[in-house]
Amino acid sequence: MGALHNGHLSLIAQSKAATDVTVCSIFVNPTQFDDAGDLKKYPRTTENDIALLKEKACDVLFLPTVEEIYPPNMTIASDYDFGYLEKPMEGAHRQGHFKGVAQVVNRLLDIVQPNQLFMGQKDYQQFKIIGKLLELTKSDVKLVKCDIVREKDGLAMSSRNARLSAEQRQKAPFIYQTLQWVKSQYDVDTPKSIEVEAIQKLNQVEGFDTDYLKIVNAETLQEVASWQETDQLIVCTAVRLGEIRLIDNILFQ
Repeated sequence: MGALHNGHLSLIAQSKAATDVTVCSIFVNPTQFDDAGDLKKYPRTTENDIALLKEKACDVLFLPTVEEIYPPNMTIASDYDFGYLEKPMEGAHRQGHFKGVAQVVNRLLDIVQPNQLFMGQKDYQQFKIIGKLLELTKSDVKLVKCDIVREKDGLAMSSRNARLSAEQRQKAPFIYQTLQWVKSQYDVDTPKSIEVEAIQKLNQVEGFDTDYLKIVNAETLQEVASWQETDQLIVCTAVRLGEIRLIDNILFQ
């Protein structure tokens, strides 16, 4: 959705290393925002984005208008059944968000007709949803998960980071530190107990308000009662610092 940073540019680099032609779309999609204020405040830095894409030798920039993506005379599918994948975490806190995401991604794929789609791990639940979308639409597009790119202090790179005040920016790395602590508690106590303690740790920081912190099966996003229920776990969180909402996660075996 623009406001490009090194996390986005790492996707360009991975695409260029693996494919013949790299296309980047920039489109702030109105149908995935459940908060009109958040849509209005979402950072838009188009000229800077273009300069960065040129610098990284991206082959094509697709910069459509809302009317191009959602023509008034076109019926665009949005009623996908993602099952449990869309219910927890982001789905529980952002009504209709994933239907909007799926709608625009399906539209972009239909227009661009790529062979591969490179997406970052930071939006992990979104990544799983898009994998299900490709399955539901019987798409041949290969979905490629790319690692989270972090600042030196561990904060996951995000377009929303630009909206943090200096004080908030100093506090924000504690989100990643808490996720690392959760990972270190593997088998020390039950996942549920660790979740509760981690949320308490986060909310003790002045200005933090945790929407959720969940330890889940990395494939199904179902909560786990014990550490041994699955081979791969992921701990996901969303934390509000004032008006700014940041998400992060860590995968672990």
